[in-house]
Amino acid sequence: MSQVFLLTLLTLSTSIQVHHAKILKTLMERWGMYKDECNHNISREPLPAGVVCNRTFDRYACWPDGLPNSTISVSCPWYLPWHHQVQHGFVYRECDWSGQWLPMKNASECEQDDPEQQNQYGRILSNFRAMYTVGYSLSLGVLIMALGILVAFRKLHCMRNNIHMNLFASFILRALSILVKDALLDPPSINVMHDIASDYEMEQLGSNKTAIGCRIAMVLMQYGVMANNYWLLVEGIYLHNLLVVTVFNERNYFNIYLCIGWGTPLIFVLPWVTVKYLYENEECWEQNINMGYWWIIRFPILLVVLINFFIFIRVIKILMSKLRAHQMRYTDYKFRLAKSTLTLIPLLGIHCILFAFVIDEQATTRSLRLTKLFCDLLFNSFQGMLVAILYCFVNKEVQSELLKKWKRWKLGKDIDEEYRHTHSQTAHVKSGSVAMHHQLHPLDHQNPAPLLAPPSCGREEHRHLVATCQNGTGKSGLLYPALLGDDVCSCSPVTETLSLENRAPSVESNL
Repeated sequence: MSQVFLLTLLTLSTSIQVHHAKILKTLMERWGMYKDECNHNISREPLPAGVVCNRTFDRYACWPDGLPNSTISVSCPWYLPWHHQVQHGFVYRECDWSGQWLPMKNASECEQDDPEQQNQYGRILSNFRAMYTVGYSLSLGVLIMALGILVAFRKLHCMRNNIHMNLFASFILRALSILVKDALLDPPSINVMHDIASDYEMEQLGSNKTAIGCRIAMVLMQYGVMANNYWLLVEGIYLHNLLVVTVFNERNYFNIYLCIGWGTPLIFVLPWVTVKYLYENEECWEQNINMGYWWIIRFPILLVVLINFFIFIRVIKILMSKLRAHQMRYTDYKFRLAKSTLTLIPLLGIHCILFAFVIDEQATTRSLRLTKLFCDLLFNSFQGMLVAILYCFVNKEVQSELLKKWKRWKLGKDIDEEYRHTHSQTAHVKSGSVAMHHQLHPLDHQNPAPLLAPPSCGREEHRHLVATCQNGTGKSGLLYPALLGDDVCSCSPVTETLSLENRAPSVESNL
């Protein structure tokens, strides 16, 4: 299941770091207990005479008094999460001749087993995070532009594009929630092999304000991911109704689509928030202690993936039968079928079916987890950009409106330039005529003849000139790109084109 596994990665960090909230909380508690025990032992023992390295707690290990020019060893701190693996190891530190501890210590025996493998795994996760950050950032920019275009042009407002706009909005919400969580609520990294942070920083890690902000980000991310999946389901249902239902009144269904897309996720997110607050109120809520609670989020997403997959199969069968029936008309029907199939995959989220049944509990091996994680993050992060390109920028209907807008703007600019050019030339000619008149009839200087007004293009004529601009594209956008290959325009009315053609004779007479 694609989006479900994504939610787990977002709180992982690199190197030998504490990345689960429960482990972080346990480490903080055990470290505090170790510190209190060390301070208690230091205070109850009598001070030695002579020059020694003073007993101290260096925020990693508890050191007794050390003789000058000697190496002091203590057991590995028992607060380490992997202490059972290194309980027989020691950490070493040098005391110089003047009774001062050297800053460096040797804690190699207290390191976790196979640290290089852990570092490599951390680097892989860091690369995955960089990949999906780039993907969501690009998708966010493209989706905002696509949504702005569909909202700005009223002629593109129809049932199909209204559903597309809501889908784009859900993609934007999903990308924003993930990027904001990573940027502002990134889990802290603590390298326990070096000096642990100050007391103030340790208190900040467990502060209630940090936990509340992180939980809010997690809730928004859960809702954004689920809303995005349900708008993918709405796209599938709408496409299926267009192809299957004989009498289909679109307006009667739009409110139902809104409830499915934005309302249904609340039915599952609110109970999940309730059980997390009552039974698993642990830091950022990303740790699934009881997997039964996680099924509140997992089940509806898995159900949407399966329904969209069946709709996809049904639509492909319908398109195949229609293309075969028109085989004489469409000689390249196999290419059209393949094109339709590839176009519907990102719209319906069919790529999610690849690992839909490989749940988190089954991905026990590291190679399987990384493979699943890479595919899910790659497809999910760039899916919004692909959908925006295929169903907005490549759509012929959108291109027609953009081209019409461009031609109108260019024609209006050309008219303004022509007007300024004509006005300047007329003023220059008339100023020369007036000077010549003064030279030929000096007596008329006191009673000059009124200047003729330069020919101008009034607002009405300007409006007619602009109205004569034709689109020139000839064809409009498809109902869905590449479906059957027919150039069908379902949103743009032809009223304006007809009115422009009717006004052409009157404009020519004015000219």
